Amino acid sequence: MSHLPSRRHLMLGGGAALAAGALYPATASAATSTTTSATTSAATDPSVRKAYAFLADKFDEYGSGTALRVPRSYTGGFFETPTWTFVSSFAYDDALVILAWLASGTTDDVRRATILGDTLLYAQAHDPIGDGRTRASYQPDSFTTLTGSLDIGSPAAFTGNQAWVGMAFAQLYARTGRRRFLEGALLEADWIQDKTYDADRAPYGYTGGRTADDQPNTFKATEHNIDVGAFFTMLARLTGKQVWRARAQVAFSFVAAMQDPASGHTWTGTDPDGVTTNRTPIPEDTQTWAYLATLDRRYSRSVDWVLSNLSTTDAGVSGVSYSDTDVSKVWLEGTGHLALTLKARGAQGDARLAARLLANIERAQATTPNGDGRGIPSASSDGLDTGFGDLYYASLHTGATAWYLMAAKGWNPFRL
Repeated sequence: MSHLPSRRHLMLGGGAALAAGALYPATASAATSTTTSATTSAATDPSVRKAYAFLADKFDEYGSGTALRVPRSYTGGFFETPTWTFVSSFAYDDALVILAWLASGTTDDVRRATILGDTLLYAQAHDPIGDGRTRASYQPDSFTTLTGSLDIGSPAAFTGNQAWVGMAFAQLYARTGRRRFLEGALLEADWIQDKTYDADRAPYGYTGGRTADDQPNTFKATEHNIDVGAFFTMLARLTGKQVWRARAQVAFSFVAAMQDPASGHTWTGTDPDGVTTNRTPIPEDTQTWAYLATLDRRYSRSVDWVLSNLSTTDAGVSGVSYSDTDVSKVWLEGTGHLALTLKARGAQGDARLAARLLANIERAQATTPNGDGRGIPSASSDGLDTGFGDLYYASLHTGATAWYLMAAKGWNPFRL
């Protein structure tokens, strides 16, 4: 099974003062807080402002004003040569950008979030299949042609992507009250329920969505079920319909079934048979996201597993890596996940460690060789092996930048 091109972007193939061990504090894992602060320290304010400026610049690269548009996901380094530039905009990244702007809450950022949300609604409404799905990526330099049809980059429709776009719509509705966003979220949710729900093969949950040629992905991913559980929980609150809460509980029951009782970490999910546990590799995101989405103390052990097993230092930056396959480089997006999770958990030493992780992301922002001093790179160095058939590069990334901003703000995207 592959993990998942749901958000693991299909095209990717081929002075930190923190030693790796120093990331792990001598603290217990008990969760003492379930809330996060919506403020940043004075020390992080300049970095945060620069990161928001990067997102605004990426959004306006191919349009301005109220024009519908999407920002390209990656800038510089591996993705730009004298003869070629990779410009795809991944829907997962676009959802994160919306959420980061909502975390800011300024009038300008909410306006930008609304325009990008309307762009994804347009993509949903004008999809050639037209069943409520959005696609893995779109081309921002030619988002629509003269006939109004979409320029789709990757046509796959992975379950996790649908849930992230749905969460962005749900958060937009909660912030703006504009019903079109709730309607778009419900279309995404109905698609997930109709196309991916599996009550035949235990552990029950939601499968991986549809491939680029619209064939079913029969594996179940822990990551996807975390996303679905959080998304459906939002819909239960926004609509008052408890059927969404019951469906969320199915997704979260799958996540619970994937937690290893001995180590505390969660496994990737299942093989394509939908039953056999996939044990290789063990990723970072399912550990921290399980905690953020549920605020359940059981996943505090998953967070501790990340600190113990994925901490690393590279290129003067310390943080955590993508999975246990390759811990030679820092995955900046995942380091943002972890910083936000530690803020949310609030165990002894967590706030201090979260601040150190954020300081290291800021160091990467300032020192990455392909940087502009504003955006956050995907990885500390080129060639981070995810273990799922992808490599990550030290190119500026809207998704990593958005996660940094949500972590700096203490804003949990999985919760209304």
